Amino acid sequence: MATIFSICLLFTLYYITFSTFYSTVSGIFCEETNEGIAIKRVEKRSHLHFYFHDVISGKKPSAVKIAGPPNSSAYGFGATMMMDDALTEGPEISSKLVGRAQGMYALAAQEDVSLLMVMNLAFTEGTYNGSSISVVGRNPVFDDVREMPIVGGSGVFRFGRGYALAHTIWFDYNTGDATVEYNVYVSHY
Repeated sequence: MATIFSICLLFTLYYITFSTFYSTVSGIFCEETNEGIAIKRVEKRSHLHFYFHDVISGKKPSAVKIAGPPNSSAYGFGATMMMDDALTEGPEISSKLVGRAQGMYALAAQEDVSLLMVMNLAFTEGTYNGSSISVVGRNPVFDDVREMPIVGGSGVFRFGRGYALAHTIWFDYNTGDATVEYNVYVSHY
C-alpha cells in the first residue's frame, strides 16, 4: 500500500512540476512553453534615411502592372503593381544601393490617388545587411508627407514596429517614375 501511495505522490509532484514549465495548448499542432529563466531584452530605436526609386518606364522597369481593370492605365482604380525598387543612400539612382523595396502597391481609392502599400524594405548594406522591415498601409501619394505603419521585421528588426514617412522629391507625370525620400523610425530588440 505504501508503494502505491509513494508512486502516486511522485507522479503528482512530477505532474505539478512539469506542468508549471510546459503546458499543451492544443495537442500536437501547438505547444506553449513557459521558460524558467527570463531573458532580458533591450529595446532599441533606429532612424533610417534613404531614397526609394520607382521606375515604371524604360527597358528594365523596377515596377510592373500585374493586375487591374481591362484597358486601364497604371493609375486607374484597381491597378496593381509588383515592385523591386532600389533603395539608395542619396537622391540619385546612381548613389550607393542600401537595399530593395520588394512587394506590391495598388490603387485602392476611387476618389483620390491613394495606394495600398505592402512591402518589405530589404537591406543589403552595413549593420542592417540581411534584415528587413515590413510596411503595410495607405499612401495618399499627392500628400506632401505620408505616414505608413511598420508591422514587423526580420533580422536586426525582429519584432519591429514604428512608422515610415514618405516624401516625393521627384515625379515624372509622363512616365510615372518617382523618387521618394523615406525617414523610417523603428523600435526593435
